[in-house]
Amino acid sequence: MTTDPPTVLFICVKNGGKSQMAAALMRHHAGEAVEVHSAGTLPGTKLNAQSADAIAEAGADMSGATPKPVTAELLRSADRVVVVGSEAVVEAVDGMTAPILTWQTDEPSERGIEGMERMRLVRDDIDARVRALLSELA
Repeated sequence: MTTDPPTVLFICVKNGGKSQMAAALMRHHAGEAVEVHSAGTLPGTKLNAQSADAIAEAGADMSGATPKPVTAELLRSADRVVVVGSEAVVEAVDGMTAPILTWQTDEPSERGIEGMERMRLVRDDIDARVRALLSELA
């Protein structure tokens, strides 16, 4: 008997930074054990370059990703829906079974920390949350 891997959907507003970071880190740590998607409530046109650089430093890769919109189909297919940060608002759709979790992530810019230092702190916060979620799913 084979069971399908759990499906996790990470969401932020533009789908160019935090949700893409979370998805790349989950793929990096889980491999084929978790099906991973990311999307945005108002997707932008490109990835955040500093996010991609910070992820590469951690040994993961998000360089091939592109911002995508949240769809009802994605929401229905997920076993876990994680809103990364406090900006995006996601409503449940008919047929959706996954709980919607919100990760209030660290925002170093509120403390005057910018640039790559900020992005590494954001990455490390998201990475710790991804690892905890992965152990929950395992």
